[in-house]
Amino acid sequence: MTAGIDVPVEGAFTGQERGDLLIVIGGFNLDRNAGRGFIARLQTASRRFACVAGIESGCWLLARSGLVDGRPATAHWEEIEDFTARFPDVQVQADRFVAQGKFWTSGGASPTFDMMLHLIRQHFGAAVALDVASIFVYDEIHAATDAQPVISLGRMQHQAPDLAQAIRLMEKTIDRPLSLDVLARKLGYSRRKLDMLFSRGLETSPGRYYLRLRLQAAQRLIIDTDLAVSEISLRSGFDSLSAFSRSFRGHYGQSPLKLRLTKQRIPRDGRAAW
Repeated sequence: MTAGIDVPVEGAFTGQERGDLLIVIGGFNLDRNAGRGFIARLQTASRRFACVAGIESGCWLLARSGLVDGRPATAHWEEIEDFTARFPDVQVQADRFVAQGKFWTSGGASPTFDMMLHLIRQHFGAAVALDVASIFVYDEIHAATDAQPVISLGRMQHQAPDLAQAIRLMEKTIDRPLSLDVLARKLGYSRRKLDMLFSRGLETSPGRYYLRLRLQAAQRLIIDTDLAVSEISLRSGFDSLSAFSRSFRGHYGQSPLKLRLTKQRIPRDGRAAW
């Protein structure tokens, strides 16, 4: 898991399991940990369950298995463009979760909670769903078809729309970052206004936040792909590999290669360290 917690495997996934609900949860390193054998078992098992739900990278596993070809599905907002390009036969929707037919998909942690409440409501009624939400002190304020946020800062769109607009433009230009003067001009802001928006809203400068977005994008690619570090450097907007390595080490405390080796290690007891 992202938190560095080991999750030991308690039994083999044979594909012969059956039941009401199969939940497929994926993390990092899908290409290495979900080969043809797993895909075949997933395809077989899916026929034995009434409902199959993909959560986090589990959405990618359903798509790679061809199970949602021609069907509506979603993925986490950070990956939805890549998801759409990778699986052109899937009817990708930028919804919080998709619960149509047998195959369900969720766009992240909070949408998964909403999806589970939807499942409980379907099978046990609204009163039970309300009880569950109350236990977790959770206010279900989103519908399945609510668009996923382009930014992950809650209600910023309503509270600080100018700041949200700036962040959206930063996210769209991670691989070709704009100078802050050009960024402000494209937004129709003065440079002073841009600085004030980030200072008041996020207690940081626009330059530091922009760099943080780029390094976060690089971190995901390092952990979840086998792309060369030089390619990741370019995709996160660095023309110089040495400059990328210095910035990455300064932010995460280790080099890109060391992070990759740490996240992909296999302990001696045979359990994958997620």
